[in-house]
Amino acid sequence: MWVEVHLTATLRHFLPPGTIGDHVGLELPVGTTVGQVVHSLRVPDELERLTIVNGRDAGPDHVLSDGDVLSLFPPLAGG
Repeated sequence: MWVEVHLTATLRHFLPPGTIGDHVGLELPVGTTVGQVVHSLRVPDELERLTIVNGRDAGPDHVLSDGDVLSLFPPLAGG
């Protein structure tokens, strides 16, 4: 299956080498979870982040589907 992965701000440097921009398309086995993708990109577990699939909050056990868009954001602050 194919999944588009977006990493923003400080998380961009975890994209695979040679990636242009803030996103990459990944070919993944059926049944891959958000957590497995995060791990494969070598994003440290202790690094706080928001994970969104197709515009909705998704935890590490969320199973991805073909065509999904997974976005990772660092925590946002402001006022």
